[in-house]
Amino acid sequence: MFALTGIGHLVTNDETIGQGKLGVLNDAAIVADDAGNISWVGKQADLANHFDGKPTDVGGRAVIPGFVDSHTHLVFAGDRALEFESRMQGKPYAAGGIKTTMAATRAASDEALAANVARLASEALASGTTTLEVKSGYGLSVRDEARSLVAAKTATTETTFLGAHVVPPDTNADDYVALVQGEMLQACKGHAKWIDVFCDRGAFDVDQARAILQSGAAAGLSTRIHANQLQQGGGVQLGVELGVASCDHCTHLSQLDIEALASASATTVATLLPTAELCTRSPFPDARKLIDAGVTVALASDCNPGSSYTSSMPLVIALAVINMGMTCDEALWSATAGGAQALRRSDVGNLRVGSRADMVVLDATSHIHLAYRPGVQQVRAVIRGGKTVVGVV
Repeated sequence: MFALTGIGHLVTNDETIGQGKLGVLNDAAIVADDAGNISWVGKQADLANHFDGKPTDVGGRAVIPGFVDSHTHLVFAGDRALEFESRMQGKPYAAGGIKTTMAATRAASDEALAANVARLASEALASGTTTLEVKSGYGLSVRDEARSLVAAKTATTETTFLGAHVVPPDTNADDYVALVQGEMLQACKGHAKWIDVFCDRGAFDVDQARAILQSGAAAGLSTRIHANQLQQGGGVQLGVELGVASCDHCTHLSQLDIEALASASATTVATLLPTAELCTRSPFPDARKLIDAGVTVALASDCNPGSSYTSSMPLVIALAVINMGMTCDEALWSATAGGAQALRRSDVGNLRVGSRADMVVLDATSHIHLAYRPGVQQVRAVIRGGKTVVGVV
């Protein structure tokens, strides 16, 4: 067993345990069992009744749930630094850069792809991310999508088949959609939990996206969608219609889109990816408007080599607070419990009894410092499954 005590500020994301939506407890302690699950949470004065070993004292620091990053693209080769530089000089972002990464990914060995996933997953873990979703989407052939998902599985069980990222060069769109629905899906479904489609300008239209998602669902995969990143369109409405777990990006929304997401708040999350807006100099999503309308919001990194080459969830939180109108409480909830809901998980993103003992010890007195001190390393230790995997508690 494992126990932390001396927690000055414990965020549980359980209103029945502590104060507010974050379920904050002060002067707290927490115990994990040998299976890596939380067995008790409460006031440190009561710890002796629930743990007879020697607890680790965190010296009044804040402890929060590990971040749940529900949208990443870690399987790729090469980088697009020159594209980034060009964009910073005024060239607008479009989905076409994906094809550059496709060529490098197809040329890379299985070992190289898995090594890149491991490198980025380790980087994310060091900044407090204990649960990751990882997509394919840079192979765009039957062979390369399947092996991309095999690489993704080395880091997570939350793997997503994104063969419908863009149409590869010199390929007929209708033929490619048929390939994704048929042979590619059959090759990939055994390695994936989810299926996703990029439904936007330069990628797939609503009818194509609907056909692909329905085929994936029929094959036993759960659904999610990239929607409304580059312009208003039918992606969000389609996602709500099909009951996807998450509509991701949601940068350009109509009032009807917002109302649709609000009506589906129990089943479909709006996952916002502010580092993509930061790195493409695009308008940030209006998170305040979404939350006030009753939409369930998650935050994720969109880590990818083109439009958001960062795995830092603390940076995502800071951007959400500073640029998107979220409160510090809302941003942390969306980066933990919200991300878990976007993955339809209840065992992560919170620190209640029975959940995974995935938590972050901050070198700070409260979670507010994540936004208050942007760009500063404040993760002192990361605990996953009750074991310290980063830093020293």
